[in-house]
Amino acid sequence: MDLEAVRTFVAVADAGRFQDAAAGLSVTQQAVSKRIAALERDLAVRLFTRTPRGARLTIDGQAFLPHARELLRVAERADASVRPGRRALRVDVVNRRIVTAGLLQDFYRTRPGLELDVVTLDADVEGAVAAVEAGTIDATFHAVPPRHHLPEVIRTARVIEERHELLTGPRHPLAGARAVTPGQLAGHRIWMPGLDARGEVADYYEEFAAVFGLTIDVVGPVFGNEALLAEIADSADLATLVGEGSRYLWPDRYDLRRIPVRDPAPLYPMSLIWRADNPHPVLPELRGHLLSARRDRPGADVWLPAWGHRAVGS
Repeated sequence: MDLEAVRTFVAVADAGRFQDAAAGLSVTQQAVSKRIAALERDLAVRLFTRTPRGARLTIDGQAFLPHARELLRVAERADASVRPGRRALRVDVVNRRIVTAGLLQDFYRTRPGLELDVVTLDADVEGAVAAVEAGTIDATFHAVPPRHHLPEVIRTARVIEERHELLTGPRHPLAGARAVTPGQLAGHRIWMPGLDARGEVADYYEEFAAVFGLTIDVVGPVFGNEALLAEIADSADLATLVGEGSRYLWPDRYDLRRIPVRDPAPLYPMSLIWRADNPHPVLPELRGHLLSARRDRPGADVWLPAWGHRAVGS
Protein backbone atom coordinates (compact mmCIF):
# COMPACT_ATOMS: atom_id res chain seq x y z
CA MET A 1 0.00 0.00 0.00
CA ASP A 2 1.30 3.45 -0.94
CA LEU A 3 2.07 5.18 2.37
CA GLU A 4 2.05 8.61 0.73
CA ALA A 5 -1.50 7.96 -0.43
CA VAL A 6 -2.43 6.82 3.09
CA ARG A 7 -0.81 9.94 4.56
CA THR A 8 -2.75 12.08 2.09
CA PHE A 9 -6.01 10.33 3.01
CA VAL A 10 -5.45 11.10 6.71
CA ALA A 11 -4.57 14.71 5.87
CA VAL A 12 -7.82 15.16 3.91
CA ALA A 13 -9.84 13.47 6.66
CA ASP A 14 -8.33 15.85 9.25
CA ALA A 15 -8.58 19.00 7.12
CA GLY A 16 -12.01 18.27 5.61
CA ARG A 17 -10.97 19.84 2.30
CA PHE A 18 -8.67 18.66 -0.51
CA GLN A 19 -7.28 22.18 -0.91
CA ASP A 20 -6.36 22.53 2.78
CA ALA A 21 -4.77 19.06 2.82
CA ALA A 22 -2.70 19.99 -0.25
CA ALA A 23 -1.43 23.14 1.48
CA GLY A 24 -0.50 21.13 4.60
CA LEU A 25 1.38 18.54 2.55
CA SER A 26 3.03 21.19 0.30
CA VAL A 27 1.68 19.57 -2.87
CA THR A 28 -0.89 20.58 -5.46
CA GLN A 29 -4.59 19.88 -5.06
CA GLN A 30 -4.36 17.81 -8.24
CA ALA A 31 -1.70 15.59 -6.60
CA VAL A 32 -3.97 15.07 -3.60
CA SER A 33 -6.85 14.07 -5.85
CA LYS A 34 -4.68 11.60 -7.77
CA ARG A 35 -3.40 9.96 -4.58
CA ILE A 36 -6.90 9.56 -3.16
CA ALA A 37 -8.18 8.16 -6.44
CA ALA A 38 -5.32 5.64 -6.58
CA LEU A 39 -5.99 4.57 -2.99
CA GLU A 40 -9.69 4.15 -3.69
CA ARG A 41 -8.86 1.96 -6.72
CA ASP A 42 -6.50 -0.12 -4.61
CA LEU A 43 -9.11 -0.63 -1.89
CA ALA A 44 -12.03 -0.89 -4.34
CA VAL A 45 -14.16 1.50 -2.25
CA ARG A 46 -15.00 5.22 -2.12
CA LEU A 47 -13.36 6.97 0.82
CA PHE A 48 -14.79 10.49 0.44
CA THR A 49 -17.95 12.16 -0.73
CA ARG A 50 -17.40 15.63 -2.14
CA THR A 51 -19.81 18.28 -0.85
CA PRO A 52 -20.03 22.07 -1.27
CA ARG A 53 -18.37 22.36 2.15
CA GLY A 54 -15.49 20.01 1.35
CA ALA A 55 -14.83 16.27 1.61
CA ARG A 56 -16.80 14.01 3.90
CA LEU A 57 -15.74 10.48 4.85
CA THR A 58 -17.92 7.66 3.55
CA ILE A 59 -18.74 4.71 5.82
CA ASP A 60 -15.79 2.86 4.29
CA GLY A 61 -13.59 5.92 4.82
CA GLN A 62 -14.61 6.04 8.49
CA ALA A 63 -13.79 2.34 8.87
CA PHE A 64 -10.39 2.77 7.18
CA LEU A 65 -9.29 5.93 9.07
CA PRO A 66 -8.09 4.34 12.38
CA HIS A 67 -6.17 1.69 10.44
CA ALA A 68 -4.61 4.36 8.24
CA ARG A 69 -3.43 6.25 11.33
CA GLU A 70 -1.94 3.04 12.72
CA LEU A 71 -0.16 2.34 9.42
CA LEU A 72 1.51 5.76 9.64
CA ARG A 73 2.49 5.21 13.29
CA VAL A 74 4.05 1.84 12.42
CA ALA A 75 5.91 3.38 9.50
CA GLU A 76 7.26 6.11 11.78
CA ARG A 77 8.43 3.55 14.34
CA ALA A 78 10.06 1.46 11.60
CA ASP A 79 11.89 4.53 10.29
CA ALA A 80 13.04 5.52 13.77
CA SER A 81 14.31 2.00 14.49
CA VAL A 82 17.09 2.30 11.94
CA ARG A 83 17.68 6.01 11.39
CA PRO A 84 20.96 7.15 13.03
CA GLY A 85 20.30 9.34 16.02
CA ARG A 86 16.72 8.14 16.37
CA ARG A 87 17.17 4.43 16.96
CA ALA A 88 18.60 3.11 20.22
CA LEU A 89 22.37 2.86 20.57
CA ARG A 90 23.04 -0.87 21.08
CA VAL A 91 26.03 -1.63 23.31
CA ASP A 92 27.36 -4.97 24.56
CA VAL A 93 28.59 -4.61 28.17
CA VAL A 94 29.72 -8.29 28.36
CA ASN A 95 28.33 -8.71 31.89
CA ARG A 96 25.85 -6.49 33.73
CA ARG A 97 27.78 -6.80 37.01
CA ILE A 98 31.15 -5.53 35.82
CA VAL A 99 32.62 -2.07 35.36
CA THR A 100 31.45 -1.70 31.75
CA ALA A 101 27.79 -1.74 32.79
CA GLY A 102 28.48 0.83 35.51
CA LEU A 103 30.28 3.17 33.12
CA LEU A 104 27.50 2.91 30.55
CA GLN A 105 24.96 3.70 33.28
CA ASP A 106 27.02 6.77 34.26
CA PHE A 107 26.91 7.89 30.62
CA TYR A 108 23.15 7.40 30.53
CA ARG A 109 22.78 9.64 33.59
CA THR A 110 24.33 12.47 31.54
CA ARG A 111 21.82 11.79 28.74
CA PRO A 112 18.61 10.66 30.51
CA GLY A 113 16.52 10.89 27.34
CA LEU A 114 18.90 8.69 25.36
CA GLU A 115 17.50 5.56 23.71
CA LEU A 116 19.95 2.88 24.87
CA ASP A 117 19.81 -0.88 24.28
CA VAL A 118 22.13 -2.68 26.72
CA VAL A 119 22.96 -6.28 25.79
CA THR A 120 25.31 -9.03 26.95
CA LEU A 121 26.73 -11.20 24.19
CA ASP A 122 28.07 -14.63 25.04
CA ALA A 123 31.22 -14.09 22.98
CA ASP A 124 34.96 -13.57 23.25
CA VAL A 125 36.67 -10.65 21.56
CA GLU A 126 36.60 -12.37 18.16
CA GLY A 127 32.86 -13.01 18.35
CA ALA A 128 32.15 -9.51 19.66
CA VAL A 129 34.20 -7.88 16.89
CA ALA A 130 32.29 -9.97 14.34
CA ALA A 131 29.01 -8.68 15.82
CA VAL A 132 30.20 -5.07 15.54
CA GLU A 133 31.39 -5.65 11.97
CA ALA A 134 28.05 -7.21 11.03
CA GLY A 135 26.11 -4.33 12.57
CA THR A 136 24.38 -6.50 15.18
CA ILE A 137 25.64 -4.09 17.85
CA ASP A 138 27.07 -0.57 17.71
CA ALA A 139 29.86 -1.14 20.22
CA THR A 140 31.32 -3.60 22.70
CA PHE A 141 33.94 -3.74 25.46
CA HIS A 142 36.81 -6.25 25.35
CA ALA A 143 40.50 -6.61 25.89
CA VAL A 144 42.19 -6.51 22.49
CA PRO A 145 45.68 -8.08 22.41
CA PRO A 146 47.82 -6.42 19.71
CA ARG A 147 48.40 -9.77 18.02
CA HIS A 148 44.66 -10.06 17.41
CA HIS A 149 43.80 -9.28 13.79
CA LEU A 150 41.06 -6.68 13.44
CA PRO A 151 39.05 -6.04 10.25
CA GLU A 152 40.01 -2.79 8.52
CA VAL A 153 36.67 -1.16 9.36
CA ILE A 154 36.99 -1.78 13.13
CA ARG A 155 38.31 0.87 15.52
CA THR A 156 39.25 0.54 19.19
CA ALA A 157 40.13 2.87 22.07
CA ARG A 158 41.53 1.82 25.44
CA VAL A 159 39.01 3.21 27.93
CA ILE A 160 39.33 0.97 31.03
CA GLU A 161 42.20 -0.33 33.13
CA GLU A 162 40.34 -2.26 35.82
CA ARG A 163 42.00 -2.88 39.19
CA HIS A 164 41.45 -6.07 41.15
CA GLU A 165 40.09 -6.80 44.60
CA LEU A 166 40.34 -10.04 46.55
CA LEU A 167 36.93 -11.24 47.73
CA THR A 168 37.03 -13.41 50.87
CA GLY A 169 34.84 -14.65 53.67
CA PRO A 170 35.42 -13.61 57.29
CA ARG A 171 37.42 -16.77 58.18
CA HIS A 172 39.95 -16.48 55.35
CA PRO A 173 43.57 -15.87 56.51
CA LEU A 174 43.68 -12.58 54.54
CA ALA A 175 40.23 -11.36 55.61
CA GLY A 176 41.63 -8.76 58.02
CA ALA A 177 44.09 -7.19 55.57
CA ARG A 178 43.52 -3.62 54.40
CA ALA A 179 45.32 -4.47 51.16
CA VAL A 180 47.26 -7.39 49.72
CA THR A 181 50.03 -7.73 47.17
CA PRO A 182 49.90 -10.24 44.32
CA GLY A 183 52.78 -12.05 46.00
CA GLN A 184 50.73 -12.56 49.15
CA LEU A 185 48.14 -14.45 47.12
CA ALA A 186 50.64 -17.18 46.28
CA GLY A 187 49.71 -20.36 48.12
CA HIS A 188 46.07 -19.34 48.50
CA ARG A 189 43.33 -20.88 46.39
CA ILE A 190 41.87 -18.30 43.99
CA TRP A 191 38.61 -19.88 42.89
CA MET A 192 37.17 -18.75 39.55
CA PRO A 193 34.90 -21.56 38.32
CA GLY A 194 33.78 -21.25 34.74
CA LEU A 195 36.72 -19.10 33.64
CA ASP A 196 37.16 -19.65 29.91
CA ALA A 197 40.09 -21.84 28.94
CA ARG A 198 40.68 -19.71 25.84
CA GLY A 199 40.24 -16.13 24.74
CA GLU A 200 41.60 -12.83 26.02
CA VAL A 201 40.39 -13.35 29.62
CA ALA A 202 42.13 -16.75 29.84
CA ASP A 203 45.32 -15.25 28.35
CA TYR A 204 45.31 -12.48 30.94
CA TYR A 205 44.85 -14.72 33.98
CA GLU A 206 47.34 -17.29 32.68
CA GLU A 207 50.04 -14.62 32.47
CA PHE A 208 48.97 -13.07 35.79
CA ALA A 209 49.22 -16.44 37.57
CA ALA A 210 52.58 -17.27 35.97
CA VAL A 211 54.18 -13.93 36.85
CA PHE A 212 53.13 -13.96 40.51
CA GLY A 213 53.12 -17.71 41.17
CA LEU A 214 49.39 -17.93 41.84
CA THR A 215 47.03 -20.87 41.69
CA ILE A 216 43.77 -20.06 39.91
CA ASP A 217 41.27 -22.88 40.30
CA VAL A 218 38.69 -22.99 37.50
CA VAL A 219 37.35 -26.45 38.37
CA GLY A 220 33.75 -26.95 39.43
CA PRO A 221 30.26 -26.51 38.05
CA VAL A 222 28.99 -22.94 37.66
CA PHE A 223 25.86 -22.34 39.72
CA GLY A 224 25.91 -18.55 39.36
CA ASN A 225 27.31 -15.60 41.27
CA GLU A 226 24.96 -16.02 44.24
CA ALA A 227 26.16 -19.60 44.81
CA LEU A 228 29.81 -18.53 44.45
CA LEU A 229 29.39 -15.78 47.06
CA ALA A 230 27.71 -18.20 49.47
CA GLU A 231 30.55 -20.72 49.11
CA ILE A 232 33.23 -18.08 49.71
CA ALA A 233 31.37 -16.67 52.72
CA ASP A 234 31.32 -20.12 54.35
CA SER A 235 34.91 -21.08 53.52
CA ALA A 236 38.17 -20.55 55.40
CA ASP A 237 40.34 -21.02 52.32
CA LEU A 238 38.38 -19.99 49.21
CA ALA A 239 38.75 -16.52 47.69
CA THR A 240 38.18 -15.01 44.27
CA LEU A 241 39.21 -11.95 42.29
CA VAL A 242 36.71 -9.29 41.26
CA GLY A 243 37.07 -6.01 39.43
CA GLU A 244 37.19 -2.80 41.44
CA GLY A 245 34.15 -1.50 39.55
CA SER A 246 32.11 -4.72 39.66
CA ARG A 247 28.80 -4.75 41.52
CA TYR A 248 27.72 -7.61 43.77
CA LEU A 249 25.09 -7.83 46.51
CA TRP A 250 24.98 -10.35 49.34
CA PRO A 251 23.25 -10.78 52.72
CA ASP A 252 24.89 -8.97 55.65
CA ARG A 253 25.45 -12.29 57.41
CA TYR A 254 27.99 -13.30 54.74
CA ASP A 255 30.40 -10.60 56.01
CA LEU A 256 32.39 -10.75 52.77
CA ARG A 257 35.50 -8.58 52.42
CA ARG A 258 36.68 -6.75 49.29
CA ILE A 259 40.41 -6.20 49.69
CA PRO A 260 42.39 -4.08 47.17
CA VAL A 261 45.31 -5.79 45.42
CA ARG A 262 48.28 -3.39 45.29
CA ASP A 263 52.05 -3.07 44.92
CA PRO A 264 51.75 -3.72 42.08
CA ALA A 265 48.07 -3.29 41.26
CA PRO A 266 47.15 -5.63 38.40
CA LEU A 267 45.17 -3.87 35.67
CA TYR A 268 42.82 -5.57 33.22
CA PRO A 269 42.77 -3.43 30.05
CA MET A 270 39.54 -3.10 28.09
CA SER A 271 38.78 -1.19 24.91
CA LEU A 272 35.64 0.19 23.35
CA ILE A 273 35.21 -1.39 19.90
CA TRP A 274 33.12 0.10 17.08
CA ARG A 275 32.89 0.40 13.28
CA ALA A 276 34.65 3.41 11.77
CA ASP A 277 31.72 4.04 9.45
CA ASN A 278 28.97 3.78 12.07
CA PRO A 279 26.99 7.04 11.68
CA HIS A 280 25.18 6.96 15.03
CA PRO A 281 25.77 10.46 16.48
CA VAL A 282 25.88 9.24 20.10
CA LEU A 283 28.93 7.02 19.55
CA PRO A 284 31.48 9.90 19.62
CA GLU A 285 29.80 11.19 22.80
CA LEU A 286 30.13 7.78 24.44
CA ARG A 287 33.82 7.53 23.50
CA GLY A 288 34.50 11.01 24.84
CA HIS A 289 32.70 10.24 28.10
CA LEU A 290 34.60 6.99 28.64
CA LEU A 291 37.98 8.56 27.88
CA SER A 292 37.31 11.46 30.26
CA ALA A 293 36.16 9.03 32.97
CA ARG A 294 39.30 6.90 32.70
CA ARG A 295 41.25 7.27 35.90
CA ASP A 296 45.01 7.45 35.48
CA ARG A 297 46.95 7.39 38.75
CA PRO A 298 50.39 8.87 38.07
CA GLY A 299 53.24 7.11 39.82
CA ALA A 300 51.12 4.14 40.91
CA ASP A 301 52.84 0.77 40.96
CA VAL A 302 50.82 -1.27 38.49
CA TRP A 303 51.09 -4.45 36.46
CA LEU A 304 49.76 -5.00 32.97
CA PRO A 305 50.08 -8.13 30.85
CA ALA A 306 52.91 -7.99 28.35
CA TRP A 307 50.50 -7.17 25.51
CA GLY A 308 48.78 -4.53 27.64
CA HIS A 309 51.76 -2.16 27.44
CA ARG A 310 51.27 -1.69 23.72
CA ALA A 311 48.66 0.87 22.77
CA VAL A 312 45.83 -0.30 20.55
CA GLY A 313 45.17 2.09 17.66
CA SER A 314 41.98 4.17 17.72
